[in-house]
Amino acid sequence: MLARVTGNPFLAPSPLPFEFPDFDAIREEHFLPAFAAGMAEQRAEVDAITADPGPATFENTIVALERSGGVLRRVSNVFFTLVGSCSTPGIREIEAEVAPQLAAHADAIALDPVLFARIEALFAARHDLGLDAESLRLLERRHRDAVRAGARLAPGEQDRLKELNAELSALSTEFGTRLLAGANAAAVLVEDAAQLDGLPADAVSAAARAAAERGHEGAHLLTLVLPTGQPALASLTDRGLRERLHRASTGRGFGGDHDTRDIVLRMVALRAERARLLGHPHHASWVVEVGTAGTVDAVDAMLGKLAPVAVANAREEAAELSQAAGFPIEAWDRAFYAERVRRERFDLDTDALRPYFELERVLHDGVFHAAGRLYGLRFAERHDLPRYHPDVRVFDVFDSGGQLGLFVADFYARDSKRGGAWMNSFVEQSRLLGTKPVVLNTLNIAKPADGEPTLLTVDNVRTLFHEFGHALHGLFSDVRYPTFSGTSVPRDFVEFPSQVNEMWLEDPEILASYARHHETGEPLPAELVERLAASRRFGEGFATTEYLAATLLDQAWHRLGPDGDVGDVERFEADALAAAGVAEPTAPPRYRTAYFNHAFGGGYSAAYYSYIWSEVLDADTVEWFAENGGLRRENGDTFRRELLSRGGAVDPMEAYRAFRGRDPELAPLLVRRGLTS
Repeated sequence: MLARVTGNPFLAPSPLPFEFPDFDAIREEHFLPAFAAGMAEQRAEVDAITADPGPATFENTIVALERSGGVLRRVSNVFFTLVGSCSTPGIREIEAEVAPQLAAHADAIALDPVLFARIEALFAARHDLGLDAESLRLLERRHRDAVRAGARLAPGEQDRLKELNAELSALSTEFGTRLLAGANAAAVLVEDAAQLDGLPADAVSAAARAAAERGHEGAHLLTLVLPTGQPALASLTDRGLRERLHRASTGRGFGGDHDTRDIVLRMVALRAERARLLGHPHHASWVVEVGTAGTVDAVDAMLGKLAPVAVANAREEAAELSQAAGFPIEAWDRAFYAERVRRERFDLDTDALRPYFELERVLHDGVFHAAGRLYGLRFAERHDLPRYHPDVRVFDVFDSGGQLGLFVADFYARDSKRGGAWMNSFVEQSRLLGTKPVVLNTLNIAKPADGEPTLLTVDNVRTLFHEFGHALHGLFSDVRYPTFSGTSVPRDFVEFPSQVNEMWLEDPEILASYARHHETGEPLPAELVERLAASRRFGEGFATTEYLAATLLDQAWHRLGPDGDVGDVERFEADALAAAGVAEPTAPPRYRTAYFNHAFGGGYSAAYYSYIWSEVLDADTVEWFAENGGLRRENGDTFRRELLSRGGAVDPMEAYRAFRGRDPELAPLLVRRGLTS
């Protein structure tokens, strides 16, 4: 292994099991040469396709494209994992340099006129080629993506499109860089420990650790998670500190050294111009076209049904909390008084539940146990593979057919990791390439002091199950072509499997297995289980409203045409929320514009609606499981076979209809979120 350090480990497949990245050999100086080599290799592979003197065939064109880009795939999967999970100044510099290069490389392939001519000829003859269903879908997908990328534009228009894509790529990178720096800078330093009254002991310990790591021995640091709502707001009795923490959270990106507003305005304008160039009235139209929603009208119809009822409920909840507080509550009071009312109404203290949710037990006796009961999976942690950070863990995953792949977990927050939680892959499954999946879940759980247990909130537990649903989608992939592997499905479908997996955290058998006191081993008392279930819809008006506010804000920004004159970001934001009917002061958007990473730093621009869109399928699927006996292996096998294994190789809604026997229904979602009259 040491001998490989002097070479570039990305230039050949990793010799480790499942081609797991050789992090002992990988150095920052390897990335730029590997990107350069990877792009050159793929360009040469495409040139070989277009130089073929024979007629285009599915094998010499479409399959050859699927095989291309091996080096680029390897280096990209590792590098962009580190960008999100273990960023350094060097990594950020490399990202800024390489992002526009990658955009230009993708455009060079998508807009190659000879390549597109071959694809178009195959597409025209597609029904005469004798292709199997997955191959036909791949040909249609390649053709669709080329057209959407501008392959039919005039040369001058293509030149402008390339400029737009390169600048957008660079801006998205810069947004993420500023957001990470801004979130770290906005963390709230608390000098007087008495101000932390109400905060659980392990959270106080985590704050002390965070302060010490930044050189503030004896103080406490409340670091920020990505959404507007900060967990400590539910516990802190000091109203002044609550306000300070809330304002730090909602002020990120709106001024100072890490202001993102200029990036937002430029990205919105460029996206609008690109959409117009590609024949769409705005960016949202271009994005939604390839989702299961299909049109912005369908998105509007869904949001229009939910928003008025959600806001009415949120306002009723705010009035109730104000009565409990004895004064009109502000946004920074809501979580605190919601917790007080919850305790009084349901005799339930959510902080008191945390000792029953210890990370290791939740992982092994909850998440893994549910996967074992439902799908027959087994997990074994291994310690022989190199890792990019000491907190990272690796597990072998087995099913009845042998070893399925590897599951990688990176649970703890750190300054070099962006906020939120996500899944990605080091290696995607593909029968064509002979690869099996290596998938990663990344979370941001506060790390306690050495020797102390990691106690989770109910939201942490839900996130653990949710992200593992994405992991299952990747692990169960059984497709031929890498384009369709795992979570390579429409954006408004990708959250569906992960949301379904959340149902098992409340299943009586699974809950009884993992919800045990970390010191005594005693199970969560039955009466607490009942109270937890009874309180499930408490606060749903607020939760739905804050989500919808962010969703509608995302849509507002991306419905602008290229000639739209926004001017002031904060004014546009306020006007958009008011116009959509979701301007509830005590329920600010889950993400405000300046720190809306999904929309400006990630892949959810004009697609943040996807979570609620997918939740319709999720709630309907939960009913299917209930109708068919719940946590049964037969149910898991059906769900795996019909949906989880198919990736993007079939139309997702056709797969859903085959699984459910009908189209999804909205009613289960309305009941779940308490939005019925």
